[in-house]
Amino acid sequence: MGRAPHVESYFAASANPWPMHAPLAGTVDCDVCVVGGGIAGCSTALNLAERGFSVVLLEERSVGWGASGRSGAQAIFGVACEQASLERLVGEADARRVWDVTVEGMALMRERIKRERIACDYVPGQVHVAIKPRQESELRAAVVRLHEKYDYRSVRILERDELRTAVSSERYRLGMIDSNGGHIHPLNYTLGLAAAAERAGVRIFESTRALTYEPGALVRVMTPRGEVRCRHLALCGNAYLGGVAPALARKIMAVGTYIVATEVLGADRASALLPGNAAVTDINWVLDYFRRSADHRLLFGGRVSYSGIDTVDTGRTTRARMLAVFPELADARIDFAWGGYVDITANRAPHFGRLEQNVYFLQGFSGHGIVLTGIAGQLLATAIAGDAERFDVFARIPHRDFPGGTALRRPALVLAMLWYRLRDLL
Repeated sequence: MGRAPHVESYFAASANPWPMHAPLAGTVDCDVCVVGGGIAGCSTALNLAERGFSVVLLEERSVGWGASGRSGAQAIFGVACEQASLERLVGEADARRVWDVTVEGMALMRERIKRERIACDYVPGQVHVAIKPRQESELRAAVVRLHEKYDYRSVRILERDELRTAVSSERYRLGMIDSNGGHIHPLNYTLGLAAAAERAGVRIFESTRALTYEPGALVRVMTPRGEVRCRHLALCGNAYLGGVAPALARKIMAVGTYIVATEVLGADRASALLPGNAAVTDINWVLDYFRRSADHRLLFGGRVSYSGIDTVDTGRTTRARMLAVFPELADARIDFAWGGYVDITANRAPHFGRLEQNVYFLQGFSGHGIVLTGIAGQLLATAIAGDAERFDVFARIPHRDFPGGTALRRPALVLAMLWYRLRDLL
């Protein structure tokens, strides 16, 4: 049985070699079973193995098959719901603790890349850009807040003229650059973490779906051709976890997002678009995000499907958004167009916790997964090892089910998102 191929994308086409791992057959025993071969799962497994635990990792398809391997891959501070919202949810003290973890996560990502020699094209620099006057005010206020309240000094404002040295587009009025942020090749980063985990002793089984589990002092995880018996279970499948834990599925929604990659533009033309080679995202609710690739393409994401249905041609529609930013690319061919799901929570805050005393989960990264998934794996490993203090800060964030039940939850979300889309347009 062969490994399920990665979804066709620029990242899959430029992936580092990764050997096929056989599916699980029979019964295996371990200290910890990790379900999900994305960044969260691979980071959890690696951190556990480094602590001396015996670990089995189950991946339904291929390592990095989901959002971890095909996202926009921008390394951004904080969480998706923003700090002011987080303060209202958990108070200023816990919100600051969450913030500190995300900043530590950015340093951890760079440290892992260096220590494990992961070839994933890491480039420093990330820019948020404003399209409207209201958004200019928001970015200026954000810099003041980050400096004064969070002592985060790596961000600064790019006035309109200086912004052109980062983004050569007339669409944007103002920028906020973070020298601590950046961008990477997400699939190669995920594969690098998995390879490091394997070197540390983790047993990886691909093409192996976790069907269900039986709780107890010894947890049993059932798969199509076998089972894993473990003392601890870590569920890291996010939007792709399926029916393994229905209580978790009610707390997240799978949202489609789409990216295109142009043909190779050449160093001069690509540099003219983004002279500083920083990653860029606007601050609309339905946002555009883009960056250069290592081989001088433009990677551009800019469409979201809350309905779960891709009803139009992904490449054509996303290309049209790209041309609104860079009309000079009208003659550029689109070589790759792809999409996939990210998991969002109702409040856009991350959702970590326990289903049983020895059954843990990580989900709800809501588009901020590149940084947060890696440090989340470290927090989860530390909790399993006996120190859950920082993990429990995240577990205290309140979450509610998406309204509407199984039948109506997605239509209700679509209606709610129409309001935010109209707000962007107006």
